[in-house]
Amino acid sequence: MHKNCRVFFTDFLGRLFNTIFIMDRVQGCISEVLARALKLAVGATIQLNPSNRSRGPEDYYQTRSVLNFHEPSLTLTAQVKPNAFVWITQLPLLLLSTTISCSFPANSSFVFVHLSCYFISYRVKNPTSLFSLKTMGYVSSNTKPLLSRKATNEGHAENCPYFDGWKAYDKNPFHPSQNPDGVIQMGLAEHQLCFDLVQEWLVSNPEASICTKEGVDKFRDIALFQDYHGLPAFRNAVAKFMGRVRGDKVKFDPDRIVMSGGATGAHEMITFCLADPGDAFLVPTPYYAGFDRDLCWRTEARLLPVVCHSSNNFKVTRKALEEAYAKAVEANISVKGLLLTNPSNPLGTILDRDTLREAMSFINEKNIHLICDEIYAATVFRQPDFISIAEIIEEDQEYNRNLVHIIYSLSKDMGFPGFRVGIVYSYNDAVVECGRKMSSFGLVSSQTQYLIASMLSDDQFIGKFLLESAGRLATRHNDFTDGLRQVGIKCLNGNAGLFLWMDLRGLLIDSTVEAETALWQMIINDVKLNVSPGSSFHCSEPGWFRVCIANMNEETTKVALARIREFVLRNGNKPNRKEKCGQSDLRLRLSFRRIDDVLRSPCIMSPHSPIPQSPLVRTRT
Repeated sequence: MHKNCRVFFTDFLGRLFNTIFIMDRVQGCISEVLARALKLAVGATIQLNPSNRSRGPEDYYQTRSVLNFHEPSLTLTAQVKPNAFVWITQLPLLLLSTTISCSFPANSSFVFVHLSCYFISYRVKNPTSLFSLKTMGYVSSNTKPLLSRKATNEGHAENCPYFDGWKAYDKNPFHPSQNPDGVIQMGLAEHQLCFDLVQEWLVSNPEASICTKEGVDKFRDIALFQDYHGLPAFRNAVAKFMGRVRGDKVKFDPDRIVMSGGATGAHEMITFCLADPGDAFLVPTPYYAGFDRDLCWRTEARLLPVVCHSSNNFKVTRKALEEAYAKAVEANISVKGLLLTNPSNPLGTILDRDTLREAMSFINEKNIHLICDEIYAATVFRQPDFISIAEIIEEDQEYNRNLVHIIYSLSKDMGFPGFRVGIVYSYNDAVVECGRKMSSFGLVSSQTQYLIASMLSDDQFIGKFLLESAGRLATRHNDFTDGLRQVGIKCLNGNAGLFLWMDLRGLLIDSTVEAETALWQMIINDVKLNVSPGSSFHCSEPGWFRVCIANMNEETTKVALARIREFVLRNGNKPNRKEKCGQSDLRLRLSFRRIDDVLRSPCIMSPHSPIPQSPLVRTRT
């Protein structure tokens, strides 16, 4: 039998522990526990260290390695002696962009060993050939990579429970009659409570759509090329609407409105305008899980958490801002701005006047930008009223308004996420100019602009819609919080948004992220509710969950509440020791179930993911 040469290599470990043994400039060690687990899983391994000396049985062959590091890809080139039987063993969980090249003399074999028991064998016949393996497929080592770094990394940030919940729902969606035991979608922040009002308006105003016989005369004009900056009627209507939902306390200039494909595109656009790769933005926690994707994936900017706590209802303090900024300076990270969400997603609270003034004082002192995400401005359903950052800078002319930028959208306030209407409103002329140049990559269709302009210009309808929307959101919020309160579950005292910030800390076995994840897995798999754990939102305290309440009808809401009540009453807020042991076993079992799910069905469904049958979906084999 040939001598074995086992080379264990994976960028999964590098990402997880910032440790790659075969890099001169990266040092560290794998924890003993993990090392033992890996040994059980894949057998004894060699870790190539900076001195290129192997660690393991003496009959292992000493390789000579050259490592080229191009973040986030890792490339290993190894020369193997004749008649060697080479195993390259890799963990599949986060393996996306690793390239391993080995030159094989004659009579050598190459085996790629996957932990899901999938084997690829290759017999090298040409002694001088150089063979490359990429996780995207086989390519010649003499050619350039077929795909970019963007195409082969996980920077899209969808590898978290927030997006994983979509997969569970997509596999088994709830239906009151066809699938009453399915998963209820409570991880989707959609406003579906006022569709009847919109439908009534559409019936009464058929000329607003170019796809009706009453509006078809406008089809030719709208179907042709339009101003990339937006139809004038559209920008005027949006500016007027933005002022109205802010109590008409401030006016917005239509010429400062830059269109984008939803708030996602708007956030990326403003990030491109303000930051270079490696620059950072401070973000108070907890914050929307999608920000890691929206602001970072293509821009290569970074988000630095400003840690907030439940002891003061997660309020953003000057002390927390200063601490986060000081840490960034100490780490030699360039901070370009502060990102605030008002009203907050996931908290469902608004920022008061003092907090907004403190934020303005902070960014003026540091000479950094302030991005205010105000896409939930019209979802405030009770006092206190929403205060826009636009109102703050109008009150005090000493503030440098060139540093202020507002993100807005119609996805939440009007319930139109499918229309992809996003807005960047900047007080900085250079940002407006740059944003307009970039807007051609994510335009809002002229047909959508035409319809929205007509709807938002109807003052009577908008007044009725905003009033009715606030009332229905308040009713749904009260009904849900009352139902939870009956079984001892409390929520953060919120007055805005399409969700609740639910406190399940009393159900945790331990105050850890692992315990929170185990509880979330129980809720997904056993209770069949897709709620989002606080860790997805970078919450500093385990046990908080975001629960969306405006995306379902009243009947589904009752079913969801009934399931929560049954689960809480069955488990209780204070499990005894015996129950803890059982739940600990369940946590372990569910953890393995999660790993199996990743291996067997890696497609993650979200509003921003391709459909499972699409060829764009990449599966790991």
